[in-house]
Amino acid sequence: MNKPLGRPRNAHIDEAVLTAAAELLTEVGYAEVTMAAIADRAGTSRPAVYRRWPGKAHLVHEATFRDSVTVGVPQTGSFAEDLRELVRRIAELLTTPLARIAVPGLIAEAATDPVLHRRLLERFSATGWRGLDATLAAAVESGELDAEVDTLVMLEMVIGSALAATLTRGPDGLTPDWVDKTARILLNGVRPANREATS
Repeated sequence: MNKPLGRPRNAHIDEAVLTAAAELLTEVGYAEVTMAAIADRAGTSRPAVYRRWPGKAHLVHEATFRDSVTVGVPQTGSFAEDLRELVRRIAELLTTPLARIAVPGLIAEAATDPVLHRRLLERFSATGWRGLDATLAAAVESGELDAEVDTLVMLEMVIGSALAATLTRGPDGLTPDWVDKTARILLNGVRPANREATS
């Protein structure tokens, strides 16, 4: 959310608006949600909503992905376990009931809204997953990870896999077995574990 100017905002209004947006998303879907309907449901004025969010997509983004949802993976001492947990959390994040409804619309609107596009990138970038850089650095130091691995590229692979799987399998298809297999491929590649790389 953008940093407010002037007098402090009323946190109760913020919460009421975010809750109203989430409720309406589940009831009528992304396309039918309007800022006016959200304001009415929240019991506040439309100008009050627009002072906080510039448009529907920005409000839906925040209602769908609260700051507490996106967290870094734990450092368990095993990079394989850390990677599996990253895959699991991203799969969970993208298959919540709200995300199932909101993500297609958000992706479409981000294509023409550079501010929203930047916010989505921040949400799913390395900075959005607090502690991930430290996790990867620890894995490099322990010899479990190639030092040339780029954090953002790895995140793109995990997020891309999850998004593609929701299209091909449906959101319910991102099962623990899918998480295990995806994490294993990301960790080891597609070659047999005992096969030497060929040039």
